[in-house]
Amino acid sequence: MKGINFKTILVIFAAIMLMVGCGNKNDTAVQVSGDKKSQEDTSKLKIVTTFYPMYEFTKNIAGDKASVELLIPSTIEPHEWEPTPKDIANIQSSDVFVYNSPYMETWVQSIQKSNDNDKLEFVEASKGISLVEGVEEEEHGHEEEHEMDPHVWLSPALAKQEVQNITSALVKADPSNKDSYEDNSKKYMEKLTQLDQEYRTELQNVKKKEIITQHAAFSYLASEYGLQQVPIAGLSPEQEPSAKKLAELKKIAKEHDVKVIYFEELASPAVAKTLANEIGAKTEVLNTLEGLSDEDQENGLDYIKVMEKNLEKLIKNQS
Repeated sequence: MKGINFKTILVIFAAIMLMVGCGNKNDTAVQVSGDKKSQEDTSKLKIVTTFYPMYEFTKNIAGDKASVELLIPSTIEPHEWEPTPKDIANIQSSDVFVYNSPYMETWVQSIQKSNDNDKLEFVEASKGISLVEGVEEEEHGHEEEHEMDPHVWLSPALAKQEVQNITSALVKADPSNKDSYEDNSKKYMEKLTQLDQEYRTELQNVKKKEIITQHAAFSYLASEYGLQQVPIAGLSPEQEPSAKKLAELKKIAKEHDVKVIYFEELASPAVAKTLANEIGAKTEVLNTLEGLSDEDQENGLDYIKVMEKNLEKLIKNQS
């Protein structure tokens, strides 16, 4: 587990945290910037979220009643990311920390064990969702199922459950703003419900149900909306498939007349392009939303719009 790689950091950090209480964050902010706005901002609930979907869901619920931060840069593959001492300090000085799953953010349990801020609320957004096992590519020429698949946010239906979990946590942490959080959550849930219905309506009649993906991230989406995910690699987008696996995929692609191999935006498309070239197919991005660039966000893209673009590509390529 990757958490073991920074045990030493946690020991050092624990000593530092003896001198830093979560109650000091207001004083620190005033010292850095004594203007009125800075002091008002620090009075809000401080929420740290891990990667983009957690940030997006939480931001829509919180509105202007809380400060919501994104921990993992949108340009970095979150599967392989680990926190620095500064990141750990930021988490442990917050009021609420929102993450997706211990199978995605594998380092969270280590931080929980070292945490001495008893007011910090750890929120596992996927709690209560039945996770399925993911397939990892092994070096010994066979596949073995062991890790649970964390990619629940790619199903709008399951994203709704994550939003419900986050909403409950914010209400618990900040009951004085309960009505605002619940009202914002209701409005956002309506958008997710509409997105969910669009997926159900549009995908029920596509002819090609098999989608070949470089990254095994779409099992929940496929299961929810009547598709079949055929991944090139396992849960990590950087895994290299064996020659045997590529031969099997080539056979499946020809049998089902697959014309598109999907890869994700934060990973190299090399493996997908290799398979596509062998079967005469094209490659196209199917966005996993593990990161959304600042530029994309400034241009108005968000979870809903990116998922709508994913749907458009599936309709076009699977019909």
